[in-house]
Amino acid sequence: MARLALVVLFITALLIPPSDGACSPPLPDPQRLKYPPLTFTPPEPERVELDNGMVLYVLEDRELPVVNVSAVIRVGSAYDPPGLEGLAEITAHVMRTGGTRAMTGDEIDDFLEYTAASISVSSGTDAASADLFVLKKDFDRVFQIFSDILTRPAFDGKKLELAKGLKIEELRRVADVPQRLAFREFRKVIYGGNPRGRLATIESVGRLAKEDLAAFHKRFFFPRNVMMAVAGDVDRKEIVEKFRSRFAGWQNEGRILPVAPPGEKASSSIHHLQKEGPQSTIIVGFLAPEKKSPDSYPFTVLDFILGSGGFRSRIFQEIRSNLGLAYSTGSYYEGREGYGIFGSYAITRSEATGTVLSRLLQILQDAGRRQVREDELTWAKKSIVNSFIFSFSSTDLITTQQMMIEFHGLPPDYLRAYRNRIEAVHPEDVLGVAAQYLRDERATTLVVGDESKFDRPLSTFGDVHKIDWR
Repeated sequence: MARLALVVLFITALLIPPSDGACSPPLPDPQRLKYPPLTFTPPEPERVELDNGMVLYVLEDRELPVVNVSAVIRVGSAYDPPGLEGLAEITAHVMRTGGTRAMTGDEIDDFLEYTAASISVSSGTDAASADLFVLKKDFDRVFQIFSDILTRPAFDGKKLELAKGLKIEELRRVADVPQRLAFREFRKVIYGGNPRGRLATIESVGRLAKEDLAAFHKRFFFPRNVMMAVAGDVDRKEIVEKFRSRFAGWQNEGRILPVAPPGEKASSSIHHLQKEGPQSTIIVGFLAPEKKSPDSYPFTVLDFILGSGGFRSRIFQEIRSNLGLAYSTGSYYEGREGYGIFGSYAITRSEATGTVLSRLLQILQDAGRRQVREDELTWAKKSIVNSFIFSFSSTDLITTQQMMIEFHGLPPDYLRAYRNRIEAVHPEDVLGVAAQYLRDERATTLVVGDESKFDRPLSTFGDVHKIDWR
């Protein structure tokens, strides 16, 4: 008890201010702090091109006894043959689960669990990826498995059927989450007839056979179509020799024809997907600047101000805070190779659908008519620059980013120059890209919800195209 009393007296002494009324001076405003200019130079990975044409980026980091390997392959769902949508995704999945010519998928799982290593393979729209994490002491054995998965997958029939079954069940359930359904369908309508808008269906996944996966792999997985990044506790010369040796027999037998970017829309379009329920999901999108366009920097700032900046963004402030009409709202911008996508969205109660859509369109129109305020611009640029530093929080992120710069055809100094180019954005730059890209006649609008409950018909916004997600 005596010890407890002493503790209480000590805490009380800390909490009660001095009797003479003295207090600490107020903290200065962070926005008014003065400090010397900060400089940041991330370490430079070394680029090596192997004899077979594969490009390798290497960065040594001796802090921990681990090794990270990341690979990017120029293939994705955009390359799915018509009628076989889902092939790229299932191929990547079964490459990892279906084993190799040397080990079954279950044997690989057991060995990775025993060594606390991980290997993953996945496919997106324009690119596929493969990743390896392993302790240095186990690198050679796990790297052999990793290379076999990339070059000699077995595509076990049972694992293929399992992957197809899982994907088909996922597709059956897609309408269970209206927001997920909305963003999936939005991809179809924003890309129009471009291959990127063709999505997997129950029927297309059901058609996939082992021979389709093997042919797809042979066509797209070859050295000149693959880039890799290695970071961790490695010796540069030693690791390059290991890669050269492991992939020496991999032949450039594949062939790839790049998928053209989506073309500009001739006119705006409004789409409605009937979905009974208490909520509507509204998405308004536009084609936007590609990643290497000079316009991508002011457009990044514009997107932050409009919706991706969170609580202080215009869409959030107006639709959620001021009107109280959205459960979730905001925007996103993805600059890709050859094209970009901008989307603004709001999830609201069905009875407020027309009001929210009207206000969302007005916010987007105003962005191209009224110059941004100086405080908005300062806030957005500082936030973007300050968050950019987290792109360099580890050597594997640095190495992978440098690899992706070359993959996307960006200039080598892209990362070093990014902050300066964001900071150089002026109000007229933001106004200019908003006026150029967010034009009414180029808008693609999708509403998923119960039309019988809408506060005003969608037809008041223009001709409506009815769509069926199945």
